[in-house]
Amino acid sequence: MQLIEHSDSPRYVRLHDDDNVVVVVNDQGVAAGSRFPDGLTVIEGVPQSHKVALRDIPAGGPVLRYGQVIGYAREPLRQGSWVKETQLDMPSAPPLDSLPMSDAVPSSLPPLEGFTFEGYRNADGTVGTRNILGITTTVQCVTGVLDHAVSRIRKELLPKYPNVDDVVALTHSYGCGVAITARDAYIPIRTVRNLARNPNLGGEALVIGLGCEKLQASQVMHEDDPSVDLSEQWLYRLQDSRNGFVEMIEQIMELAEARLQKLDQRRRETVPASELILGMQCGGSDAFSGITANPVLGYASDLLIRAGATVMFSEVTEVRDAIYMLTSRAENTEVANALVREMDWYDRYLQSGEADRSANTTPGNKKGGLSNIVEKSLGSIVKSGSSAINGVLGPGERVSRKGLIFCATPASDFVCGTLQLAAGMNLHVFTTGRGTPYGLAMAPVVKVSTRTELAERWPDLIDIDAGRIASGRATLEEMGWELFRYYLDVASGRQQTWAERHVLHNDLVLFNPAPIT
Repeated sequence: MQLIEHSDSPRYVRLHDDDNVVVVVNDQGVAAGSRFPDGLTVIEGVPQSHKVALRDIPAGGPVLRYGQVIGYAREPLRQGSWVKETQLDMPSAPPLDSLPMSDAVPSSLPPLEGFTFEGYRNADGTVGTRNILGITTTVQCVTGVLDHAVSRIRKELLPKYPNVDDVVALTHSYGCGVAITARDAYIPIRTVRNLARNPNLGGEALVIGLGCEKLQASQVMHEDDPSVDLSEQWLYRLQDSRNGFVEMIEQIMELAEARLQKLDQRRRETVPASELILGMQCGGSDAFSGITANPVLGYASDLLIRAGATVMFSEVTEVRDAIYMLTSRAENTEVANALVREMDWYDRYLQSGEADRSANTTPGNKKGGLSNIVEKSLGSIVKSGSSAINGVLGPGERVSRKGLIFCATPASDFVCGTLQLAAGMNLHVFTTGRGTPYGLAMAPVVKVSTRTELAERWPDLIDIDAGRIASGRATLEEMGWELFRYYLDVASGRQQTWAERHVLHNDLVLFNPAPIT
């Protein structure tokens, strides 16, 4: 990365020698006539994080960032001009039948030993970073009753069990009025099932159903599952109540207290960093996402992989245009083919809805300097670091191996977070350039800003400021290690994220591509 910087001068970032556009660093942008230290002069005002043409680009000529084509000029672009999204034609998505397959598998880096955190060991061998009572549901109809019960559990029961962090209702809008036997119904069903198996719930979840719903409790509960004890005694159906609402609440609280008594016996113990299952995501992205925050996540991801941990990256539409860079890194052709499988499934899913990947880029993304999904994808995949890709999960599947895993999800923040929780994530990290109060109830969320200006405006929402890289106040290596150590502190409970302190929790949102009846 080339950073043109001086304390009182216009500054830009150029990521690759082949790039013919650069990104403005200055918080307030640069005014028309501003001259960068290397002599480049802007011919119009350009906002922060937007692109400037480094040289004349002819009509039809490629516009390059990250050393890759992000678009083709619709008109001649003059040196020093502001390169806007309306001036670019988006390239076609890479064809899936001619991708490089496992032809550039990275060599393993030396193991990173001796790093630990304080976690809660579970019967199935997983480790929680929090000790939470989870109460899952089979249908949305029970949500109101369960919310009332959870409120009382927090007030009346939790104070008696100080070693339990919280009680969380795993509510959702699925379960009835749905085509339960439709081809793709397996996705929301296995997501609900696996949410109850998240390591942070300690294998002690409860299930609350109504009784007449299409998603029956038997599809969520399984006997002899080492990840969670979901036998019939831990199920309560509201329609079994003979005494109305009061009895419903009393029954739920009675079951909850029995679970709380068991969870309260648990204690943190020292475990290796290899027990972390980190989920990575970006939202409210801008042009700095691929310059600062996502590269920091990538560096820390490599450290975690070296320590033997599990790291998941996601968001199909935000890797689709850079898929050729990922299939090359797949550890074998089986993993490469699995990546292609998930891209193809999602292409067909979008097509069935008469949409395509270009629908992903938001107004905020564009205001933050991202011209299209191609540019966004190239910045998004940087989160995956430089390690070999070891596995692929379909949406709602549970991770069963360590290493770098692609967890196939939509790019929606809330759906992606829900699916990563179902996959077994016990710690979450979220990068943002535009800003978001996003948080999850089941796992701590570390928020990393792409720009210092955002971190300064939101000092009580942003945990780590990666914008220091763009200002030259920190190196990528320094910030990668800082984030790695912060992960261990948060996982150990020594540090609470801002989202935890403010109790900022987004709803769980299931991915349901099947019809609603």
